[in-house]
Amino acid sequence: MTNFTLYGDSISGNCLKPKWTAERLGMPFDWRETSVVAGETRKPEFLALNPWGQVPLAVLADGRTLTQSNAIMLYLAEGSALIPADAYERAQMFAWLFWEQYSHETCIAVRRFRVAFLNLKGDDTDRTLETRGNTALAHMEASLAGRGYFVGDALSCADIALVAYTRWAPDGGFDLGSLPNVRAWIARVENDLGIGTAGFQPATSFG
Repeated sequence: MTNFTLYGDSISGNCLKPKWTAERLGMPFDWRETSVVAGETRKPEFLALNPWGQVPLAVLADGRTLTQSNAIMLYLAEGSALIPADAYERAQMFAWLFWEQYSHETCIAVRRFRVAFLNLKGDDTDRTLETRGNTALAHMEASLAGRGYFVGDALSCADIALVAYTRWAPDGGFDLGSLPNVRAWIARVENDLGIGTAGFQPATSFG
Protein backbone atom coordinates (compact mmCIF):
# COMPACT_ATOMS: atom_id res chain seq x y z
CA MET A 1 0.00 0.00 0.00
CA THR A 2 1.47 3.32 -1.06
CA ASN A 3 1.10 6.56 0.83
CA PHE A 4 -2.38 8.07 0.97
CA THR A 5 -4.06 11.10 2.52
CA LEU A 6 -6.79 10.73 5.12
CA TYR A 7 -9.07 13.66 5.87
CA GLY A 8 -10.74 13.31 9.23
CA ASP A 9 -11.97 14.98 12.38
CA SER A 10 -10.34 13.75 15.60
CA ILE A 11 -13.62 14.05 17.52
CA SER A 12 -15.21 11.52 15.17
CA GLY A 13 -14.99 7.81 15.89
CA ASN A 14 -15.81 7.14 12.26
CA CYS A 15 -12.72 9.06 11.20
CA LEU A 16 -10.51 7.27 13.71
CA LYS A 17 -11.44 3.81 12.40
CA PRO A 18 -9.38 4.03 9.17
CA LYS A 19 -6.65 5.97 11.00
CA TRP A 20 -6.25 3.21 13.59
CA THR A 21 -6.39 0.57 10.85
CA ALA A 22 -3.58 2.18 8.88
CA GLU A 23 -1.49 2.63 12.01
CA ARG A 24 -2.08 -0.96 13.10
CA LEU A 25 -0.90 -2.19 9.70
CA GLY A 26 2.07 0.17 9.50
CA MET A 27 0.77 1.97 6.42
CA PRO A 28 2.18 5.43 5.70
CA PHE A 29 -0.42 8.17 5.36
CA ASP A 30 -0.91 11.89 5.78
CA TRP A 31 -3.60 12.95 8.25
CA ARG A 32 -5.47 16.16 7.38
CA GLU A 33 -7.45 17.42 10.36
CA THR A 34 -10.82 18.56 9.00
CA SER A 35 -13.26 20.00 11.52
CA VAL A 36 -16.92 19.24 10.99
CA VAL A 37 -17.97 21.67 13.73
CA ALA A 38 -15.98 24.48 12.10
CA GLY A 39 -17.62 23.76 8.74
CA GLU A 40 -14.44 22.69 6.98
CA THR A 41 -16.22 19.83 5.21
CA ARG A 42 -18.48 22.36 3.52
CA LYS A 43 -15.71 24.44 1.99
CA PRO A 44 -15.43 24.39 -1.83
CA GLU A 45 -11.97 22.83 -1.81
CA PHE A 46 -13.19 19.91 0.27
CA LEU A 47 -16.45 19.52 -1.65
CA ALA A 48 -14.36 19.25 -4.81
CA LEU A 49 -12.89 16.08 -3.32
CA ASN A 50 -16.07 14.77 -1.73
CA PRO A 51 -19.36 16.33 -2.86
CA TRP A 52 -21.11 14.63 0.07
CA GLY A 53 -19.22 16.94 2.41
CA GLN A 54 -18.33 14.19 4.86
CA VAL A 55 -15.28 12.79 6.61
CA PRO A 56 -13.49 10.47 6.66
CA LEU A 57 -12.21 10.78 3.14
CA ALA A 58 -9.24 8.87 1.78
CA VAL A 59 -7.39 10.20 -1.24
CA LEU A 60 -5.27 7.41 -2.68
CA ALA A 61 -1.85 7.85 -4.22
CA ASP A 62 -3.32 7.70 -7.72
CA GLY A 63 -5.89 10.42 -6.91
CA ARG A 64 -8.90 8.16 -6.49
CA THR A 65 -11.07 8.90 -3.47
CA LEU A 66 -12.86 6.61 -1.06
CA THR A 67 -15.55 7.55 1.44
CA GLN A 68 -17.41 5.88 4.33
CA SER A 69 -15.43 4.76 7.36
CA ASN A 70 -16.00 1.02 7.12
CA ALA A 71 -15.35 0.97 3.38
CA ILE A 72 -12.01 2.76 3.84
CA MET A 73 -11.11 0.47 6.72
CA LEU A 74 -11.86 -2.67 4.71
CA TYR A 75 -9.90 -1.38 1.73
CA LEU A 76 -6.86 -0.73 3.90
CA ALA A 77 -7.18 -4.08 5.68
CA GLU A 78 -7.51 -6.15 2.51
CA GLY A 79 -5.27 -9.21 2.78
CA SER A 80 -4.37 -8.57 6.42
CA ALA A 81 -5.18 -10.45 9.62
CA LEU A 82 -7.82 -7.80 10.41
CA ILE A 83 -10.10 -9.57 7.92
CA PRO A 84 -10.65 -13.23 8.89
CA ALA A 85 -9.53 -15.80 6.35
CA ASP A 86 -12.36 -18.16 7.26
CA ALA A 87 -15.47 -17.43 5.17
CA TYR A 88 -17.91 -17.76 8.06
CA GLU A 89 -15.87 -15.57 10.39
CA ARG A 90 -15.45 -13.05 7.60
CA ALA A 91 -19.23 -12.97 7.18
CA GLN A 92 -19.60 -12.48 10.94
CA MET A 93 -17.24 -9.52 10.72
CA PHE A 94 -19.36 -7.97 7.97
CA ALA A 95 -22.50 -8.58 10.02
CA TRP A 96 -21.02 -6.63 12.93
CA LEU A 97 -19.94 -3.82 10.60
CA PHE A 98 -23.48 -3.52 9.21
CA TRP A 99 -24.94 -3.64 12.73
CA GLU A 100 -22.51 -1.00 13.95
CA GLN A 101 -23.62 1.50 11.33
CA TYR A 102 -27.35 0.74 11.63
CA SER A 103 -27.95 -0.06 15.31
CA HIS A 104 -24.94 1.29 17.22
CA GLU A 105 -23.46 4.43 15.66
CA THR A 106 -26.91 5.87 14.97
CA CYS A 107 -27.70 6.09 18.68
CA ILE A 108 -24.47 6.04 20.69
CA ALA A 109 -22.50 8.38 18.43
CA VAL A 110 -25.48 10.66 17.79
CA ARG A 111 -26.30 10.99 21.49
CA ARG A 112 -22.65 11.66 22.31
CA PHE A 113 -22.56 14.51 19.79
CA ARG A 114 -25.84 15.97 21.05
CA VAL A 115 -24.80 15.80 24.71
CA ALA A 116 -21.09 16.62 24.51
CA PHE A 117 -21.12 19.18 21.70
CA LEU A 118 -24.65 20.57 21.40
CA ASN A 119 -25.64 20.36 25.09
CA LEU A 120 -28.94 18.74 24.15
CA LYS A 121 -30.34 16.35 26.72
CA GLY A 122 -33.71 15.30 28.09
CA ASP A 123 -35.92 15.79 25.04
CA ASP A 124 -37.86 13.02 23.30
CA THR A 125 -35.05 12.41 20.82
CA ASP A 126 -32.53 12.09 23.62
CA ARG A 127 -34.65 9.57 25.51
CA THR A 128 -35.10 7.49 22.36
CA LEU A 129 -31.38 7.53 21.67
CA GLU A 130 -30.66 6.55 25.28
CA THR A 131 -32.99 3.55 25.10
CA ARG A 132 -31.61 2.38 21.77
CA GLY A 133 -28.02 2.90 22.88
CA ASN A 134 -28.47 0.93 26.08
CA THR A 135 -30.06 -1.88 24.08
CA ALA A 136 -27.06 -1.93 21.74
CA LEU A 137 -24.60 -1.96 24.64
CA ALA A 138 -26.50 -4.79 26.34
CA HIS A 139 -26.30 -6.79 23.11
CA MET A 140 -22.55 -6.24 23.00
CA GLU A 141 -22.18 -7.28 26.63
CA ALA A 142 -24.01 -10.54 26.00
CA SER A 143 -22.14 -11.21 22.77
CA LEU A 144 -18.77 -10.80 24.51
CA ALA A 145 -19.52 -13.34 27.25
CA GLY A 146 -16.60 -15.77 27.24
CA ARG A 147 -14.97 -14.00 24.31
CA GLY A 148 -12.04 -11.65 23.90
CA TYR A 149 -13.13 -10.29 20.52
CA PHE A 150 -16.30 -10.16 18.48
CA VAL A 151 -15.06 -12.49 15.74
CA GLY A 152 -12.66 -15.39 16.24
CA ASP A 153 -9.81 -15.12 18.69
CA ALA A 154 -8.08 -11.97 17.46
CA LEU A 155 -8.61 -8.31 16.66
CA SER A 156 -10.59 -7.71 13.47
CA CYS A 157 -12.20 -4.80 11.67
CA ALA A 158 -15.35 -5.55 13.66
CA ASP A 159 -13.60 -4.62 16.90
CA ILE A 160 -12.08 -1.47 15.44
CA ALA A 161 -15.45 -0.31 14.14
CA LEU A 162 -17.27 -1.01 17.38
CA VAL A 163 -14.69 0.36 19.80
CA ALA A 164 -14.56 3.77 18.13
CA TYR A 165 -17.74 5.09 19.74
CA THR A 166 -18.21 2.54 22.51
CA ARG A 167 -15.09 3.83 24.31
CA TRP A 168 -16.66 7.30 24.20
CA ALA A 169 -20.16 6.19 25.19
CA PRO A 170 -19.89 7.83 28.65
CA ASP A 171 -19.53 11.19 26.88
CA GLY A 172 -23.10 10.63 25.72
CA GLY A 173 -24.36 9.75 29.16
CA PHE A 174 -24.18 5.97 28.81
CA ASP A 175 -23.08 4.06 31.89
CA LEU A 176 -20.60 1.25 31.23
CA GLY A 177 -20.29 0.40 34.89
CA SER A 178 -22.60 -2.61 34.68
CA LEU A 179 -20.95 -3.94 31.50
CA PRO A 180 -17.76 -5.72 32.58
CA ASN A 181 -17.37 -7.64 29.32
CA VAL A 182 -17.59 -4.43 27.31
CA ARG A 183 -15.15 -2.59 29.58
CA ALA A 184 -12.59 -5.41 29.43
CA TRP A 185 -12.96 -5.60 25.65
CA ILE A 186 -12.45 -1.83 25.26
CA ALA A 187 -9.24 -2.01 27.30
CA ARG A 188 -8.04 -5.01 25.26
CA VAL A 189 -8.68 -3.33 21.91
CA GLU A 190 -7.18 -0.03 23.05
CA ASN A 191 -4.07 -1.94 24.05
CA ASP A 192 -3.98 -3.78 20.72
CA LEU A 193 -4.25 -0.51 18.82
CA GLY A 194 -1.93 1.42 21.11
CA ILE A 195 -4.43 4.23 21.54
CA GLY A 196 -4.38 4.57 25.31
CA THR A 197 -7.43 4.46 27.50
CA ALA A 198 -10.69 6.34 27.21
CA GLY A 199 -10.85 6.30 31.01
CA PHE A 200 -14.61 5.78 31.03
CA GLN A 201 -15.08 9.42 31.92
CA PRO A 202 -16.42 12.30 29.82
CA ALA A 203 -13.60 13.38 27.55
CA THR A 204 -11.78 16.56 28.53
CA SER A 205 -10.35 17.09 25.06
CA PHE A 206 -12.00 16.48 21.73
CA GLY A 207 -9.44 18.05 19.41
